[in-house]
Amino acid sequence: MLSLPFGRKAETVMGHKITEPRLTMMAIWLVFLYVGLPLLIVTGLMDLAMQLFFGVCTGVWCLA
Repeated sequence: MLSLPFGRKAETVMGHKITEPRLTMMAIWLVFLYVGLPLLIVTGLMDLAMQLFFGVCTGVWCLA
């Protein structure tokens, strides 16, 4: 996994070794859901509006 640049080293708490924070697949998935998916939807709707109002398709799927 990717290590985050927090500068924290592994710690020992009550005899248990706590590892440094890291970026997990769940974190990547949640960032995609909360940032990527809404951005994809908004830009897709903007492209649809451009196509309906001006008759010009600017989306990637128009290249085919």
